Amino acid sequence: MQYDERLLRQLEHPQGMVDVVLDTDTYNEIDDQFALSYLLKSTERLQPRAIYAAPFFNENSTGPADGMERSYREIHKLLGLMERRDMAEFVFRGSERYLTDEHTPVLSPAAQDLARRAMEYSPQQPLYVAAIGAITNVASALLMNPQIKERIVVVWLGGHSTAWPDTQEFNMAQDIAAARVVFGCGVPLVQLPCMGVVSAFTVSGDELAAQLAGKNALCDYLAQHTAETVRRYTQSPIWSRPVWDVTAVGWLLGGGMMQDMLIPAPIPQYDFHYSFDPNRHPIRYVYHIERDALLRDLVEKLIR
Repeated sequence: MQYDERLLRQLEHPQGMVDVVLDTDTYNEIDDQFALSYLLKSTERLQPRAIYAAPFFNENSTGPADGMERSYREIHKLLGLMERRDMAEFVFRGSERYLTDEHTPVLSPAAQDLARRAMEYSPQQPLYVAAIGAITNVASALLMNPQIKERIVVVWLGGHSTAWPDTQEFNMAQDIAAARVVFGCGVPLVQLPCMGVVSAFTVSGDELAAQLAGKNALCDYLAQHTAETVRRYTQSPIWSRPVWDVTAVGWLLGGGMMQDMLIPAPIPQYDFHYSFDPNRHPIRYVYHIERDALLRDLVEKLIR
C-alpha cells in the first residue's frame, strides 16, 4: 500500500530542536509530575511552548471538571518548584467534560490555543503534542480546526497494547469518542500503549530514595509524593510503581530509549476493544521500552 509521504515523514523521530506542547492530567496520580518535570529539564532538545490541563475522574477528583482544575493548579505548583514561572502564562485550562460524540468539540482555552497555535507551524516543521491524559483537548482542537492535522504530531500515552485483551486503559476509557477522532482523522500519531508495553517502565522505592531524595526541592516532592501514594495500597517496604507518562517525553528525545514500528491505525471501539483494518493509515506504535536507559536520563536531568 502507498502511504502519504508527508505522513510517513512526520512519523519519523524528530531531529534537532522541536517545539512541544504538553497535555496532562497532572493531579491524576504521580507520573504526570515526572513527565512535566522531564520535559522542562530537557530543553537541550525540546522547547516547551504551552501546557494544557486535561480532565480526569477518579478518587482524586469529584468529576472531570474538578480533575482538570486540580491538574491546572498542580502544573503551577511544579513550575514553582522548578523555578520556571516564566511558563505560567502559557498554562491553559482544558475541557471540563468529555466529548459527547465524534463531531462536537468541547470548547476550552487549551483546545482553542492548540487550534490556533498549530497554524503557526508547517508540515515540514510541525508542532509536537505530547498527550498523557484523556485526549479530549487534542480531539477538540482537531474538530475545531481540521487543518492542524497536517501541522502537528500527536504523541499519546493511551490504550493498551494490541495484544492486550481489552482497551480499558484510564486515558482511553475516559473518552473513547476522542480516541476515535484522533486514531481516525489521519493526524500523525505515535501511540505508547500502557499494559503490555509502557507498564515495563517502573521505578522502585529504593531507587527514589537513593537517587532523588535530598537532591533538590523538586526531587524531594516527586519522591515523597510517590511514596505517599504507594502507601495507600501497600505497606510492603519493597515496591515499584509504573511512571508511564515519562515515556511520551522519552520518545521525543530519541536516543535509543525505546523501539517502535509502523502499523495500520487500530480502531478503538466503544465496547473496549480494538478493531483492525490493514488498509488504514499508519501510526507509529511503540512496542518496547529500554527501562534503564530512560530512567537514567530522567534521574540525571531531575537532579541537576
